[in-house]
Amino acid sequence: MSGHSKWHNIQKTKGAADAKRAQAFTKIAREMIVAVKEGGGGDPKSNSKLATVIAKAKAANMPNDNIKRTIDKALGAGNTDNFEKIVYEGYGPNGVAVIVETMTDNRNRTAGEMRHYFDKYGGNMGAANCVSWSFDRKGVIVIDNEDEELEEDAVMMDALDAGADDFEADGEVMTVYTGEDNVAAVSEALTQKGYTLLSAQVEMLPQNGYVKLTDEGDIKNMQKMLDMFEDNDDVQNVWHNWEDAE
Repeated sequence: MSGHSKWHNIQKTKGAADAKRAQAFTKIAREMIVAVKEGGGGDPKSNSKLATVIAKAKAANMPNDNIKRTIDKALGAGNTDNFEKIVYEGYGPNGVAVIVETMTDNRNRTAGEMRHYFDKYGGNMGAANCVSWSFDRKGVIVIDNEDEELEEDAVMMDALDAGADDFEADGEVMTVYTGEDNVAAVSEALTQKGYTLLSAQVEMLPQNGYVKLTDEGDIKNMQKMLDMFEDNDDVQNVWHNWEDAE
C-alpha cells in the first residue's frame, strides 16, 4: 500500500477553518441523504452505505445531533432533495489521473463546471472509466499519531483483530486499509479501543503508485485544479495519483 502514507487525497478536517468545516459537513450530509435513500432506510445496521458515511462523519467530528438530524430529514415525507451521484474522470497536467465524485441536482451545471476546471488548468475531461480502471476502491482509516506515542505493533494487531486487511505506519499518522464494506465496523472497533480517527472512508487508490510533476507551471496548474474541485459544492471527493499534493 506504499504511496498512500503521505495522506494523499484525504480531506484534512483537523485544524480546518470554520467555513471549510461547515462545507465538509454539508457534503457529508448530502452523501448521507443519498445513502438513506439508496440503502433503503435510516438504520446503519441494515444499511451498509449509511454505516460507511456515518463512520466518515464521525471521523470528521460531525456532531451526533447533526448526523441524527440529517437522517431524520432524509426519512421525512417532505424531503424533496433529489441528488444523483455522477463521477467525472480525466487528466490533469502531464497526464495525472483525476477522478471527481459529485452529487448534484443539476447534471448539466455540474458537467459544465467540471469540464471547465479540467480545461482551464491544462487537463482534459475524458470518458467514463478512462482512468478509474487503474484505481482500486478500498476502505481507508487514518489514525492520529501526532505525538508519535502509539506503538506500531499494538495498533497493527488491534486493526487486524478488528478486521482490517492491511496496515501502514508513517510518523504522525497510521493508516488502516479495509474492504469497502468494512469501514464502519473497523472504525467503530478502533474508536472503542481509544484511537482518534482523522478520516474513515472509501477511497480510490492508484494501483501503480503516484506521478511526480517537475515543471513549476504544471505543479501550479495541478494545485489550482484540485482547489477548484474541492471548493465546488457539488464535489464530494477528488482522487488522483499526483505525488506532491498538499
